[in-house]
Amino acid sequence: ECVRERAAMVESIQAYARSHAGTLGQQGMSERVVQAMGQTKRHLFVPERSCSMAYADMPLSIGLGQTISQPFIVALMTQLAEVAPHHVVLEVGTGSGYQAAILAHLARKVCTIEIIPQLAETATKTLRDLAFDNVSVRMGDGFGGWPECGPFDAIVVTAALGQVPPPLIEQLKVGGRVVMPVGAEYGTQYLTVVEKIAPDKT
Repeated sequence: ECVRERAAMVESIQAYARSHAGTLGQQGMSERVVQAMGQTKRHLFVPERSCSMAYADMPLSIGLGQTISQPFIVALMTQLAEVAPHHVVLEVGTGSGYQAAILAHLARKVCTIEIIPQLAETATKTLRDLAFDNVSVRMGDGFGGWPECGPFDAIVVTAALGQVPPPLIEQLKVGGRVVMPVGAEYGTQYLTVVEKIAPDKT
């Protein structure tokens, strides 16, 4: 179902990636990320399950004042996190569970935290129904991270914050990366990558 629309979405992500080659560096958008985007049924993560809406390159409302990010942003954040098959990844802000599903294709284990109870429940059910058994969803405030699940090779924060919360840096392995939008919630936001280069340095 929605095969044609999903293929078109992947094509538009690749076209974007080519035009943003400067941002992505030499490697561009990795084949693994593109495959994960192509294999994940985005329409099952949005309330409005029409194929044309679900795969359009734009953010969509998932209710409760929350959105699912546009596909290219999901792909870009995933690419910047540089997730390898043996990695343990933390996601702050589960939302629909779509970003967690993309990460689950790429990592050994994904731990994801959502502060809104209904979203956490829905995401847990969707991920379970789709047999993503390497994802754990926890309800709570993601600012404190999830120490028992870590330490993490990569952390993806889907909400814009003024700065990276210190507990997240603590739970990141040396060499690991935090990818997040930094800035005011309704102002300009910059997609930021913070790399941990020593136990006390980023």
